Amino acid sequence: MRRRFAEGLALALSIASLGAGAASGPSSLEAAKVTSPPVMETGGHITKNGPNKSRPYQVGTASWYGEEFQGKQTASGEPYDMLEFTAAHPTLPLGTFVRVTNLRNGKVVVVRINDRGPVVDGRIIDVSYNAARALGFKQRGLQKVRLDIYQPVTVAKLESVAKLK
Repeated sequence: MRRRFAEGLALALSIASLGAGAASGPSSLEAAKVTSPPVMETGGHITKNGPNKSRPYQVGTASWYGEEFQGKQTASGEPYDMLEFTAAHPTLPLGTFVRVTNLRNGKVVVVRINDRGPVVDGRIIDVSYNAARALGFKQRGLQKVRLDIYQPVTVAKLESVAKLK
């Protein structure tokens, strides 16, 4: 039940970011949770422009996977569904939510890590077909993205309540 709720929340947040469009930026819910000034890579390290000094988790090349893997078992044990907002990452714990920002057009989605990959060197994440479509790089196949660890507000509240007990 928790997983379905988390998946629904990720989908709702991703859809909200689609409705906002690239020109208007993230939805008000996302803006309240995570701020992300422009990122520039300089000589192997990352610097940020703006008052927020937090660093992205990773910046690099993303790819996507789709119909060829539809229904096949992921590292989490669930079948791959190319229409869900999921992704493969080599090291992040399964179940981690990641905010993926397309650095070319500013579009943002939140995906849940449920698989291991990418299998091609030089890529940092493989997103599902639907996530690539929402990010606007389905036709390109590859895109430079920024990854930020994302903790949905409801999960953060549950964790803070658990700590009080």
